[in-house]
Amino acid sequence: MNSYDRVLEWIKATWNIELFQLGENQFMIKTIIMLIFSFFLLFYLSGKIKSIMANRIFPRYHIDIGVGQSIATIVRYLLLIIGVVIIFQTSGIDLSALGILVGALGVGIGFGLQHITNNFISGIIILFERPVKVGDRVEVDGLTGNIVNISARATTILTNDNIAVIVPNSDLINKRVVNWSHNNRSVRISFPLGVSYKEDPEKVREVLLTVAKSNPGVLQDPPPYVRFDEFGDSSLNFNMQIWTSEYSDKPSTPKSELYYAVFKAFKEHGIEIPFPQRDVHIKSNPDV
Repeated sequence: MNSYDRVLEWIKATWNIELFQLGENQFMIKTIIMLIFSFFLLFYLSGKIKSIMANRIFPRYHIDIGVGQSIATIVRYLLLIIGVVIIFQTSGIDLSALGILVGALGVGIGFGLQHITNNFISGIIILFERPVKVGDRVEVDGLTGNIVNISARATTILTNDNIAVIVPNSDLINKRVVNWSHNNRSVRISFPLGVSYKEDPEKVREVLLTVAKSNPGVLQDPPPYVRFDEFGDSSLNFNMQIWTSEYSDKPSTPKSELYYAVFKAFKEHGIEIPFPQRDVHIKSNPDV
């Protein structure tokens, strides 16, 4: 027997070494290797199918990105469940023999994995009920940003500073979440303003509406609106309200642009922005 044959014999012998036995099923080295390869292939292919559905197929039919991501993720979960059953059956493993392992896993979940399980179940709820979805602008626990990914355990929120924050799925279910784009991406933004008491409120409203309508990021339907809020201590206080869909994920941008434009328009029309005014009374001391 040459060295090549001896190597083949060694490989065959090693391939069939029994590692352990679960019920009537013998787990040999070849069984473990095949399981590892099969699971790797299953997770890889299911991930590729999800990516193709979400990024190539659904955009062709103009399906909302959040809806597409949810459907693709659910399809991947179904493929994983079906794939796991098929892998075990084709490997000759009786699923009933895994009862002991499942029982041990249940004990582990009860003692140490309850948070992971909670987040996983919350992720399933999010995907089916869709209180939030990929692309939504949300606020949770003082954090504001866009949802870029929803996985089994956590959701990734990207802030305006390009910082990715990983939020457990249970937080999106159990805590108060403000979803700016749940129904659609149109949001209303308010801008407080104050002018001198000598100014004409009608003229102020006309100037503010002209500035708002000239901004390309401001929607004309619903139209901008200027509300006369109050007679303040030092100024007439107004509130300019605009609707936008372009800037729903960065509301500070139109605020800055409109404040620049309002300052320029007020200067051109001679409208005064007052400083805070206070009356100071000095009482003389009669004893001096």
